[in-house]
Amino acid sequence: MKLAKERQLIVEFGKKLIDAELTTGSGGNLSIFNRQENLIAIKPTGIPYYSLTPEDVVVMTPEGEVVESDLLPSSEYRFHLALYEKRPNVNAVVHTHQVYATTIACLNIELPAVHYLIGSSGDKVPIAKYATYGTSELSENIIAAIGSYNACLMANHGIVTVGKTISNAFNTAEGIELVSRIYYQAKSMGDPVILSDEEMGRVCQKFTTYGQNKK
Repeated sequence: MKLAKERQLIVEFGKKLIDAELTTGSGGNLSIFNRQENLIAIKPTGIPYYSLTPEDVVVMTPEGEVVESDLLPSSEYRFHLALYEKRPNVNAVVHTHQVYATTIACLNIELPAVHYLIGSSGDKVPIAKYATYGTSELSENIIAAIGSYNACLMANHGIVTVGKTISNAFNTAEGIELVSRIYYQAKSMGDPVILSDEEMGRVCQKFTTYGQNKK
């Protein structure tokens, strides 16, 4: 079985998305790019995460050709491929409809630096213009908006996060959901104070060395 490790991780992290309440049913999708093998493991369309097996996970090329699986890939595979093409430092993509981040996305606004944990994305979370799901237009809008950030809101749709590993991308999605909820709640009480560009510059620099980095 091609990309056995990556396919197992898709199953495991799909369940983590459900358990963390970042998506429901079969909503959203996730993928991992093995750049050495030049193959991508991606969730099949319409399969609930808790019904998914490694054998179900689709293996495809960066050009969009399915090389292993009897199932169709995620309907959003186009923006996964586009992100891997434009971001050589990215090896995993997570897309969800998590409630608080999607609420902000439905306002068609960026998520500002209301809390330093937004640093997992950068100094904010930008917003991509709306386009019908699964279209090339949506892929183009995401690429135009995300730039070098690790997260991007999708207007009236959801959020996409990227990382060097599937764990990185998942953690960013989870962290941005917390920041989105904080922003939502703070706005309901008044005008939240937004951290300065200078402070976020320091925070983003510290995030580059955060965690267990011993070699």
